[in-house]
Amino acid sequence: MERQMLLCLCLLSLPGLIASSLIGQPRSIGIVNGIEIQNMKINCRVTSRFANYVITSQAINHGNTAQEVIFDVEIPKTAYISNFLITVDGVPYPGNIKDKVLAWKQYRKAVVRGETAGLVRASGRKMEKFNIAVNIGAGSKVNFELTYEELLKRHLGKYEIVIKVKPKQLVKHFEIEADIFEPQEISMLDAQASFLSGDLSQVIKKSFSGKKGHVYFNPTIDQQQACPTCTKSLMDGDFTIKYDVKRDTACDLQVVSKHFAQFFAPKNLRNMVKNVVFVIDISGSMAGQKIKQTRQALLKILDDIKPEDYFNFILFGGHVRAWKNSLIQATADNLQEARVFVQTFSLAGATNLNGGLLEGINILNKALEVDPRLRNNAPIVIMLTDGEPTVGETNLAQIRKNVKNAIQGKFPLYNLGFGENVDFNFLEAMSLENDGTARRIYRDNDAAEQLKGFYEEVANPLLTNVEFQYPKASIQALTEHRVKQFYDGSEIVVAGHLTDGGKKGFKVDVTGKGAGQDMVTTCSVDEEDMKKTLHERGHMFEQQIERLWAYLTIQQLLEKRAKANSKKEVDDLSAKALELSLKYKFVTPLTSMVITKPGDSDDQLAIADKPGEEERAELLSKPRRTMMLPAQQFPPTSRVLSTPRVPPHPQGPPAHVTGVDGDPHFIIQVPEKNDAICFNINEDPGVVLNLIQDPDTGITVNGQLIGDKNHNNGKNKNTYFGRLGIMNQKTGFTLEVTPQNISLHSGMKGPVFSWLDQITMRQEGVTVTIIPTRKLMVSMDDGATMVVVLHRVWKKHPMHQDFLGLYTVDSHKMSPRTHGLLGQFLHSFDFEVFDVQPGSDPKKPDATMLVKNHRLVVTRGSQKDYRKDPWLGSDISCWFVHNNGDGLIDGIHTDYIIPSIF
Repeated sequence: MERQMLLCLCLLSLPGLIASSLIGQPRSIGIVNGIEIQNMKINCRVTSRFANYVITSQAINHGNTAQEVIFDVEIPKTAYISNFLITVDGVPYPGNIKDKVLAWKQYRKAVVRGETAGLVRASGRKMEKFNIAVNIGAGSKVNFELTYEELLKRHLGKYEIVIKVKPKQLVKHFEIEADIFEPQEISMLDAQASFLSGDLSQVIKKSFSGKKGHVYFNPTIDQQQACPTCTKSLMDGDFTIKYDVKRDTACDLQVVSKHFAQFFAPKNLRNMVKNVVFVIDISGSMAGQKIKQTRQALLKILDDIKPEDYFNFILFGGHVRAWKNSLIQATADNLQEARVFVQTFSLAGATNLNGGLLEGINILNKALEVDPRLRNNAPIVIMLTDGEPTVGETNLAQIRKNVKNAIQGKFPLYNLGFGENVDFNFLEAMSLENDGTARRIYRDNDAAEQLKGFYEEVANPLLTNVEFQYPKASIQALTEHRVKQFYDGSEIVVAGHLTDGGKKGFKVDVTGKGAGQDMVTTCSVDEEDMKKTLHERGHMFEQQIERLWAYLTIQQLLEKRAKANSKKEVDDLSAKALELSLKYKFVTPLTSMVITKPGDSDDQLAIADKPGEEERAELLSKPRRTMMLPAQQFPPTSRVLSTPRVPPHPQGPPAHVTGVDGDPHFIIQVPEKNDAICFNINEDPGVVLNLIQDPDTGITVNGQLIGDKNHNNGKNKNTYFGRLGIMNQKTGFTLEVTPQNISLHSGMKGPVFSWLDQITMRQEGVTVTIIPTRKLMVSMDDGATMVVVLHRVWKKHPMHQDFLGLYTVDSHKMSPRTHGLLGQFLHSFDFEVFDVQPGSDPKKPDATMLVKNHRLVVTRGSQKDYRKDPWLGSDISCWFVHNNGDGLIDGIHTDYIIPSIF
């Protein structure tokens, strides 16, 4: 009798909701494979730049069997999800916002997901994907409703709303509607769809008058078709709305109840002259396309530099080189010399990032000291790098300290990280603590345009050292109110929470330094206009101003946290941001949205988290490969798979899943009993356990335990498998698997693969398939097929770390002499359970088990199996054997401790 074993060390696994969807298959008009998407609506309501989006979709299963439907949307990375609701046949499954750390502790069996911690993952440069699959019965209806919010940022003179449209099939009723309300009055409004052309663009209805703007898009089935006889939808692209507001005054101050928002973007200001230093990485890793695109971008930037501006280039590789000894004016001759320099400089070795930055800052500081004329200009440092420092000062904390001490708050630093090998968190923290921002430059064909596009945003400074001064007695809480530089086409937004009575006589003084003169102005509240606005917009206006303040406060607290230098500061900022996130129900990097069954908040279905920049980069940066080792060719009947698949089960006994979860839980299914047994093994981190050993086939599997972070503090004693060794001692095949990589050894050190690789290869009678980011399949010709599941946890989780789970999918070829903690259960054994009675937990009865001539006290429980779905898993009920499986396993558990993994 076959036994399928799972050894999985999950701690917070949340039921994953990513699966193959009917909505992703070929479409026909109306019903597709029994599923009809009856409607899809995107509603956007904007009040004073703060946008609230509600996406709803309804599907019905007309088929005779249960079918799976996916709700799959993309939202801006700057947005916070605030609500999600699934309704199946009238039964609601709501989403609730919880502290992420507490959610992970409470739902240990439901949060480990694979590539990210939840339903939200990176999708392109500016978007995140929200993706959930639901299995609905025959004749059932499912409704999805997702709400998210964001503060629209003014970019090159316009606010932009981007809605990703990709229904993947013809939809009976498809609708996009945007309702915009701006107290300053709307000056322009346009809407376009990248997938529409010619007469079809007239399908978009748009209008604006005074404070209100409206956009409506409701294509018929015929208008959605790619061609008159096609069943394929042409709707695949961006639906973009752009608008701006009138600026009759220097600033707009909106006060409602106990909150205010101020929008500052005065017109008719002269552009300031710039002092700009470009600090460019010319290390060896910039070779090829990256340096080519950098040269192209710099040449385009040189074409745009104004004759009155001053500039210089600093190059850093193993050594640091300045183009000129000081800033020089952008005369025609100097610009031409600069073009020649940009086209001819060569690459040079390592990465002295610290030296290059300090040289650029020093040249700018020196110029300001030596030439008084330059002190009235707007100074800027822009650095581009594609890696981490390798020579000179390489300690990142010390580099941050050096740069901050050198700049001393006098000008902003903008860091551009080229590609995937940069430490973006380091670049961002260094920019933020020096009044700038960081931007990732993606390794695509348009990288040169990305670089130039960033420069255009900072090319026209209008004011420096802008400060907003509010009456201290009126302010209870305030967002950032000092800005180092204000650029043409952008906008400064300040928001605050007023004290009781703070609204009375509320005003603000604004100061800044402009081209040739200082700016001083006072902004006050037009109370009559506010009354009219409240009458027109009602409670929504009041609510949106308050939520705008909360959104902006959380965003800035997280930015401050990113540049914090002490644990206490990080903890204090995190606590404040978390409190607001929970109060206003935003999914931020500190919270999770937990989707539960109706009436049972402990029965979790899914968790949605917001991925950080590191998670986004890891998922998006590396190309996936299809590979086969040279000298190890597939037989004629085999092939390299472009998309890995699970190898088919050999003919034999029916498949039954066994599983393990936690620290570590083993589960063994006994098919003839239609039941399962589970047990724990409690040992210290570093201990290696023999899991499977078959002397006849030569197959051996060992696992090494890892612990929680701070395992030795006396509190956290959980252990998990952090390293697996799979080998065939007869052929010499060995495979080492860790949460970081997969190493193949063939008598000598072999290739190392990442979990992001997509590979199928065959060697020594073994087929190895990597399914990117989550699963590894190992199929041996004369033995079991095994599945290793990677469980990722939040990188900054205070306790847990990534770990592995192991499953044996089919084991009927293993010999009767197979042993080990798992191996001894791969063939038939019998047990009997009787005398079932209530236990200490009413939901978990105790009983007596007779097994291997031992009488044991056991407790009813359940474990998760993640073999088929690394995210969702399936529940396996089992009888739990206490005391490290004593009486169930042969001997005692310490008999299975071995000295090394191989």
